[in-house]
Amino acid sequence: MVEGEVILWVVAAVFVLSTACQLFYYLYIYLAPVYHKRDAAPSKGEPVSVIICARNERENLEKFLPSVLEQDYPDFEVIVVNDCSEDDSDILLEKLQLKYPNLRISTIKKDPKFTHYKKLALAIGIKAAKNELLLLTDADCQVVSNKWMECMVSGYNGETDIVLGYGGFTSEKGLLNRYIIYDTMFIAMQYFGLAARKLPYMGVGRNLSYKRSLFFNNGGFKSHCDLVSGDDDLFVNETANPKNVALELRKESFTRSVPVETWNDFVDRKRRHFTTAPHYKSVIKRTLFLEPFSRFLFYASFITLICFLFHWEVVVSVFAVRLIVQLITWILSAKLFDEKNIVFFSLFFDIFSPLFNGLVYMTNGRKRGYKSNWK
Repeated sequence: MVEGEVILWVVAAVFVLSTACQLFYYLYIYLAPVYHKRDAAPSKGEPVSVIICARNERENLEKFLPSVLEQDYPDFEVIVVNDCSEDDSDILLEKLQLKYPNLRISTIKKDPKFTHYKKLALAIGIKAAKNELLLLTDADCQVVSNKWMECMVSGYNGETDIVLGYGGFTSEKGLLNRYIIYDTMFIAMQYFGLAARKLPYMGVGRNLSYKRSLFFNNGGFKSHCDLVSGDDDLFVNETANPKNVALELRKESFTRSVPVETWNDFVDRKRRHFTTAPHYKSVIKRTLFLEPFSRFLFYASFITLICFLFHWEVVVSVFAVRLIVQLITWILSAKLFDEKNIVFFSLFFDIFSPLFNGLVYMTNGRKRGYKSNWK
């Protein structure tokens, strides 16, 4: 056997192993939310405190806050933490407070000598909350139905401390918007899938619920208060266990946020979020690294084998199996998360994403001073 053929057999072995790894992720993890069953008991109507932090969000508050204040739920308060806003947010909130008596306002005045992140505003809102059950979302989020609150808190039982919800983005024109939706949905497939497999590690602040006592018993955000991000994923990473997390995946429980409009803003946001990854538990870091790495090896070895026509019939057949599983998973997941017109784009983004995320992650340490160091 000549040296070149030996190398091709090694590449073929890499192709087979990476394919097996990919099939494991798709069939065991990414499909898990689709088949996850939860006995969602009817809500007991326990009092809920909604926490929304806002900085210069007057337009979004005017557009989206009423949908939160008009939830079909018997007992709740909405606390908006107006954090150093320089627009007319305060005037708008006072006006809304006249119409909605369950709206409460906490204001943080700007201090040139003191810079803080969103975590401080969120901690102030949680401290001001009167109720044990907390429900978090953002000022630029729209809840998709008036049953959002009821759905999110229905997951609480004797063991539940955290309820994970899905926070997507509004659909708009353009390739960037398609990629944002793809990226958001893929991350959701990961964290919902791992939570369904008893490895919960994150949630998103756009749609997340946990108990007030859990926050204070854990010391709030003290272990990562120096990081810009982490008020959602790192908090869940620290406090979640296989028994205390519930998944809420009914469409009525979803939120939709306003996406960024430029690639620079998107990269800036990805860099900021990547700062939390080194703080995940070791098993989660390995799990999140192995999938894109095996995906890169899968495509690289496939292209190499096809270029040399090395047992190309078998190679194409194996590739087709993985492609079919990928398509089925994305079709079912897109239906679950109510994301339309994303399956076709997922085929291209499946190749692009590991390269893009890898480049952003590797250059993360070289760029600081984000455009927005608050959210």
